Amino acid sequence: MFAVITPEKIYLPPGAVLRLPGSWQDYQMLVQQLGDRQIPRIKYRPGEILLMSPLPQHGRQADIIAYVVKELLDFLEREYTAFTPITMELPEESGIEPDYCFYIDNWAAISGKNRINWVIDPPPDLAIEIDVTSYTDVNDYLPYRVPEVWLFKRNQLIFYQFQGEGYAVVTHSRYFPDINVEEMVRECLQIAYERNTSAAIRELRRKLASES
Repeated sequence: MFAVITPEKIYLPPGAVLRLPGSWQDYQMLVQQLGDRQIPRIKYRPGEILLMSPLPQHGRQADIIAYVVKELLDFLEREYTAFTPITMELPEESGIEPDYCFYIDNWAAISGKNRINWVIDPPPDLAIEIDVTSYTDVNDYLPYRVPEVWLFKRNQLIFYQFQGEGYAVVTHSRYFPDINVEEMVRECLQIAYERNTSAAIRELRRKLASES
């Protein structure tokens, strides 16, 4: 089926990515039209609007990686707050929807808030993106200066850290410097694919418990 974008209906077939020329006002109209719907995903770059309808693979991978982060933070007894879905916006400049984001160092700054003002409040400490359809660009996070972005693409987990004025690939997450997160994610995804999510998380918990 073809993509449909009208004032009455927005539809993209699974796995489709649609790029449209558009202004901030056009983006805001589409956001209002979508309302609380999580599909399709929507993104704004100056002069351009992107729409993407994720495949089931996308949601499964995001869910597993977020579970791994939560289990590791709990294992390390770190305080955190997590969000999904969430829309980050800087008027006239950017609009993005991370697959998952975590406040770790700055959790207290947004504690108790029902809304986050992206102009004055701190950004998430960690954002997670799954890229199955070449929709994601880590540079979309530059306006917000998110300290760390994880990108899972082509079965590889890539760590990006904000350094100065841009993002650089690093070998380990700053939040888990002594843990091989990439290996843990790979093992959990394999177990979840062969069995299910609960089996993957139970195995991760057993592994962490054996190392404590």
